[in-house]
Amino acid sequence: MPTDTKVLTAHVPIALAQKVEAMAVRLERSRGWVMKQALAAWVDQEEERHRMTLEALADVDAGRVIDQQAVQAWADSLGTDAVLLPPKT
Repeated sequence: MPTDTKVLTAHVPIALAQKVEAMAVRLERSRGWVMKQALAAWVDQEEERHRMTLEALADVDAGRVIDQQAVQAWADSLGTDAVLLPPKT
């Protein structure tokens, strides 16, 4: 086992544990491998969500926003015979 690892322990619902075990069998991998893949994907997703949030906040600070009434008018036009173009900043 590599020395640059750390064991993490978590209590998970039995139904989730059973799904992990079933997936490990289906993929012919270990439960540990499945858990590492899942945790890495979740961390990547949360990091991307944080990056996008910071980007959105910077847009707001810079005034790159769309008026809520313009968005509502566009949304209300969807599915009608007079669909509006999406509003722009």
